[in-house]
Amino acid sequence: MVNSIKQSADGLALQVTREARKAGLVTEDSDGNATDLSDVHVYGFDDILVVIGADVAAGDRAELVATAARDTGSVHQGSMSTLAVAGNGYQVQLPGCKPAGFRQGDDGHVRAADGVLFIHDGTQGRLIDDMMTIRM
Repeated sequence: MVNSIKQSADGLALQVTREARKAGLVTEDSDGNATDLSDVHVYGFDDILVVIGADVAAGDRAELVATAARDTGSVHQGSMSTLAVAGNGYQVQLPGCKPAGFRQGDDGHVRAADGVLFIHDGTQGRLIDDMMTIRM
C-alpha cells in the first residue's frame, strides 16, 4: 500500500509504519507499543528522499548521499528529523520534501533497508534498487 504525503503539525509527513519496523528504526515491546523511535537524517534529491537512522555510520550515510546526488544530478536540504507515533503506526517528518519535488497529497513509495527508508515518486526504482544494494 502506498501512503500519501500529508500535512502534520510539524510540516509534511508520511506514514511509514511497516517500513520503519523493517528498517529497524522503531523498537516495540511485546504489546506492540513503541519503546524507542530513532532520530533520522532526511536528505532530498529530485524525486527521492533518503531517511537514514542517526545510528548509521557517517561513512555509510555519505556513500548513500553521494550515490543519490551523482545519479539524480541534484541535492537538496539535509536535516535531522523524527519518527513519531501517529494513529495506529508511525510517521516520519519530511523537511526538505518540497525542493525534492514532493507536495501534500503526492504518493510516497517507500522501500526499507537496514537503518534506511527510501521514499520516491514511483519513477526511481532502478536507483532505489542500487542504493538498497549498498545497504545489504
